[in-house]
Amino acid sequence: MGLLSPRTPRRLLSRALALLLLAGTALGAGAPVSEYQLKAVFLFNFAQFIEWPAAALPRDSAPFVIGVLGQDPFGSELDDVVRAESINHHPLAVERYHSVTEVRDCQILFIAASERAHLDQVLAALKGRSILTVTDANAPTPSGVMIELVRADNRIKLRIDLQAAKDSNLTISSKLLRPAEIVGSRS
Repeated sequence: MGLLSPRTPRRLLSRALALLLLAGTALGAGAPVSEYQLKAVFLFNFAQFIEWPAAALPRDSAPFVIGVLGQDPFGSELDDVVRAESINHHPLAVERYHSVTEVRDCQILFIAASERAHLDQVLAALKGRSILTVTDANAPTPSGVMIELVRADNRIKLRIDLQAAKDSNLTISSKLLRPAEIVGSRS
């Protein structure tokens, strides 16, 4: 078998998109992909820049789950990005939840804007669990969500709450922190 597999071009595209995104890719009229395609790639690539405690990761062949809580803004975009991909030999899977009480074995949870009014309750229900929380709800003040995808100046930028990640025993790579606005403690 050669070095390139049938998935290699797509995989390389995902990695290239991720690098562009992490540098603050512009969203403009001539953009070849939609905002939620870009955000789906972000979610996929966060798995490679976050360190979870061993107990929070799937066992054996269980999937690495990216969950969407609330009204799903991705449509099929997130499913398309993770299809046939894996993280540390775990297949990636997308699960959708109507309520935070449905969230079980999930490693990354995207909290949709539809849940903004309930954000405090959602975060309280997840307290103590090693689940990376991500939103694009654009809260006016730091919300306690670990990563906020903020649209500013026609770009998607990262706002990272280091204290929220630390409180959930997650470690965020400096490669992800460099292009981000940090709103929590760096210690």
